Amino acid sequence: MNEIICPNCHKAFKVDEAGFADILKQVRDHQFEEELEKRLTLAEKEKDSAIKLAEANIKNSLQEDLTKKDKEILELKAKSERELSEKLATKESEISQIKAKLDNAELEKKLSVTEAIHKIEKERDDLVNSLSNKETEKQLLEKSLKEKFDAELKTKDEIIKMKDEEIALRKDMKLKLSTKMVGETLEQHCETEFNKLRATAFQNAYFEKDNDSRSGSKGDFIYRENDDQGNEIISIMFEMKNESDQTATKKRNEDFFKELDKDRTEKKCEFAVLVTLLESESEYYNTGIVDVSHKYNKMYVVRPQFFIPIITLLRNASMNSMQYKAELNLIRNQNIDITNFEDNINKFKEGFAKNYDLASRKFKTAIDEIDKTIDHLYKTKEALLSSENNLRLANNKAEDLTIKKLTHGNPTMKAKFDEL
Repeated sequence: MNEIICPNCHKAFKVDEAGFADILKQVRDHQFEEELEKRLTLAEKEKDSAIKLAEANIKNSLQEDLTKKDKEILELKAKSERELSEKLATKESEISQIKAKLDNAELEKKLSVTEAIHKIEKERDDLVNSLSNKETEKQLLEKSLKEKFDAELKTKDEIIKMKDEEIALRKDMKLKLSTKMVGETLEQHCETEFNKLRATAFQNAYFEKDNDSRSGSKGDFIYRENDDQGNEIISIMFEMKNESDQTATKKRNEDFFKELDKDRTEKKCEFAVLVTLLESESEYYNTGIVDVSHKYNKMYVVRPQFFIPIITLLRNASMNSMQYKAELNLIRNQNIDITNFEDNINKFKEGFAKNYDLASRKFKTAIDEIDKTIDHLYKTKEALLSSENNLRLANNKAEDLTIKKLTHGNPTMKAKFDEL
């Protein structure tokens, strides 16, 4: 827009580019016509002045000459007719010459005026041509700028129209849904997207609603996947959050982190993912996948369009660590086997010692009874004492039993213990 000040009322008003260009063209055309008219008028005045001045000079000169001649004629009248005739002839000749000079001066004046007019006309024609060329260039430039502006404006209008239609569609959809149904729609969307790929990309995966609310809360979905040996590859607790534009109190994504982390821990999931449409204007969350592990361990916040990509990324990362998990499980199982072996040996020792103690007491009671009642059972007593001694030796051998002695001559067990 351009601002123009009225020369009469001194008020400013604004006009667009097209109006300003039209006014400028009119002013230029008007100024050119006025300038041309002024210059032609000035040239005409100069011509008239020059003619009048020449006429006045000639008249004055002639008048002086005529006066002088008349005086001389009067003086010559007294002389002879012959002298008078000669002088008259001479004067007539001079007068003819003067008239010829006057005619020449008039011709020169006309030529000068004609040349001046031709020069002015040439300048006018040059100005007209230059103005015409400038006007043509201006029109071409205006046309080019207008076409470019119209194209950009059309593109912007189409983009604005598409955005307005999208906003209207979103608002209309949200207006038709209750707060609960909006959340359910997001859950259904994620479940549908997963089921589209379940048969091809997630054949061995478990992805179902979390219906276990014994701890007082539950997530929305649990994703689990194991390898062929039953080792868990990955597990994810999902929570889906959305809200209507008409919700009085707008929730923040951070409001749900604590509860989601609790659900992840209680359901023994490795990762937690919040799929959200909350804080729709936030540049932070609109980047797509946001790692919030600095607040809660292994937690991510994603927009719905990144629901499948976050599963793929976490799954691929977990697949790379499966070798280490398998080795860890192998070591853990070996440790369990050795622990069980030692437990069995200890149980054997405890059982043997208990049985020995019971046998020892019974034998002592029997010996006491034998000593009190019959002396002739001395040989029996010696035999029983011998049995007790053997049991004692057996107990000592059991007490002396160690893992090293048990693995002696057993390369497999010895190799396992050497590894540990």
